[in-house]
Amino acid sequence: MGIRFPSAEWTAAFRDAINANPEYAKHGAGWTHGKVAYVVAPRPELGIEGDTAMVLDLHEGRCREAVLTDAETAGDSDFVIFAEYERWREVLSGEVDPTKAMMQNKLKLQKGHLPTIVKYVLASKELVRSACTIDTDYPG
Repeated sequence: MGIRFPSAEWTAAFRDAINANPEYAKHGAGWTHGKVAYVVAPRPELGIEGDTAMVLDLHEGRCREAVLTDAETAGDSDFVIFAEYERWREVLSGEVDPTKAMMQNKLKLQKGHLPTIVKYVLASKELVRSACTIDTDYPG
């Protein structure tokens, strides 16, 4: 049985997977642009009662901290990316490229500088590769 997404346990496993990925360390080495929040829209029928956010404190190729919180708290992050549960599932399972998803407005940048995100396309792909290493239980 995998770790339920989204949850505090999954978020901690994501941090560990990011830090275990040498390619993320390489491609994210220049990231000094602050925290990134992945916000999942509510899906009460799946047990996601309100906007749920994973805030990643990414810095120079490492994830210093990762916490599960609400969207309001996540709004303090430097970058806030919002999507429906199904979109996050597609992206974090590797089915959909994160940059393409953002350009197609499947992932919505609610806060932050898009050209900065685009500059780190390889780091974004490695974040997804990190997520793919987690034995994940996606409800639904």
